[in-house]
Amino acid sequence: MTDLHIRSAAPEDLDAVLAFWKTAAEGTSISDDRDGVERLVARDPEALILAERDGELVGTVIAGFDGWRCHLYRLAVHPERRRQGIGSALLAAAEERFVALGGRRGDAMVLVRNETGQAAWRAAGYAPEEKWRRWVKPLTD
Repeated sequence: MTDLHIRSAAPEDLDAVLAFWKTAAEGTSISDDRDGVERLVARDPEALILAERDGELVGTVIAGFDGWRCHLYRLAVHPERRRQGIGSALLAAAEERFVALGGRRGDAMVLVRNETGQAAWRAAGYAPEEKWRRWVKPLTD
């Protein structure tokens, strides 16, 4: 097995990423469509980070930095490739990106029901902040 290759997504990767998330990601988001991911990559070409092994997409993370806060979304590893260091490698790349941009703390969006995800984030050194609650309002139908 060859080494893991970590890189930023390009526009030609987006269909594969969306298909990958249907298999590997927990839950869906209002932005999980071609338009949403195209806007992300157009606005911040380095935010969507991919992991590939032997030319196969095996993991993703979105490492968004708005100039103030570091946000992590869509950490996903193919179910057959979990526990092989892929998630750790993706998080290391995201955290390196944040530090280079001047970020000081990363936060992750994790579904409460996603016990596998909760365990992975804890193992990576993240902890829930119980004093905060996420508030959302859809801006479109």
